[in-house]
Amino acid sequence: MRPRARTVPLHTVVHLCAVVLAAGSLGTTLYHGVEDRSTALAFGTLVAVGELTRRGGRGIREPAPLAAAGSLAYALLGEVAGRPAEHGAAQVVTVVLAASLLGSVPHVGRGDGPALDPVTRRVLTVGFVAVCFHPLHARGAFEALSGPGHALLLLVLLTLTALCDAVLAAALAHSRTGWPFPPLLRDELRAVPGIGAAVVATGAVMALGAAVVGLWALPVFSVPLLLAQLSHRRYTAVRATYRQTIASLARATEIAGYTPHGHSRRVAALSQAVGRDLGLTEPELTVLEYAALMHDIGQLSLVDPVPEGATAGLPPAEQRRIALLGGAVVRQTGVDTRVAVIVERQADPHAEQPLAARIVRVVNAYDEKCREGGPGGPLTALEELRLGAAGEYAPEVVEALARVLSRDTERTREQVDRSW
Repeated sequence: MRPRARTVPLHTVVHLCAVVLAAGSLGTTLYHGVEDRSTALAFGTLVAVGELTRRGGRGIREPAPLAAAGSLAYALLGEVAGRPAEHGAAQVVTVVLAASLLGSVPHVGRGDGPALDPVTRRVLTVGFVAVCFHPLHARGAFEALSGPGHALLLLVLLTLTALCDAVLAAALAHSRTGWPFPPLLRDELRAVPGIGAAVVATGAVMALGAAVVGLWALPVFSVPLLLAQLSHRRYTAVRATYRQTIASLARATEIAGYTPHGHSRRVAALSQAVGRDLGLTEPELTVLEYAALMHDIGQLSLVDPVPEGATAGLPPAEQRRIALLGGAVVRQTGVDTRVAVIVERQADPHAEQPLAARIVRVVNAYDEKCREGGPGGPLTALEELRLGAAGEYAPEVVEALARVLSRDTERTREQVDRSW
């Protein structure tokens, strides 16, 4: 049996590019020495503080907008208090990388050290900005332009920077997860007008402010971004609490003995994976997750529980009745009405269902068939769904489920191969 040819993952290639850029910049900086050390120290401190203010732990990595804005500002710094800045692109990359790693030291002690992908994105993005900006500034391109022209050139450079970072983030996520690249890129681009725009704008304003008033501009322009980070943290906490509330409601069917333990969580996780494969956006995936968690809540209204909570084998009329009961319960909880619609329509003919309802129906049936056991296990369950796809289940969702399961199997096989 011939061994399979192994291809280098894209995220490994991107990481190697960042390592080469960082090593070259470090060597150049060490050879020529650090120029304008006070400025380098000020921006390095800003980036390190930005990393320190990031909160992590429990597998959650919060963005570090202040560190990103400080890195961008240093890359765009052409003057300091009216005198020309003497550092080059190599020193920018070196200072930003060293400060980012230094600011991550306390997080390492908590088991949440510097993740490779965010550091890689910052090194490559800052390197891109610095390599584009400093040659233009050295040749007097910005001084030769009047006010509107200067602003337009800077806006073009910042737009290219945001696009570069979005493409990198989507490419790294695609390489690690196998999810389709276009929806990932679309989600990254949709996030740009939010905290991404604040980071880019603050970085540009910091650089322009430092050119006029000196390094005192850094703490002044850091305050609004720190407040934005605090607001983002509170918003994230509210969303997490909201999700926990929905998950607790979904567990009511398990506690009451209507459905098996972990069924709703399995359906929600697999539904999200199928939704990503079919190109749903992050807001749509959130609604899909909530609906998948609560898809069985209508069983609480039944006098006699369905054996093992397996609704997929019930007559269509009974399935629709339970679905409508579930939708009524969801509406009374105050959850987004889109969630209630998906729960209500999960038992409709698939040609009349919204895509999210089709996904919940297929994944729920798959989990129930896997739970029934029998020879073949998941493969037999998937084949049964394919046989019923023409009338009962949406064929495109069944095939997306097959792709997701195939990727998971392939990822597990690769992990085993690497362990040997």
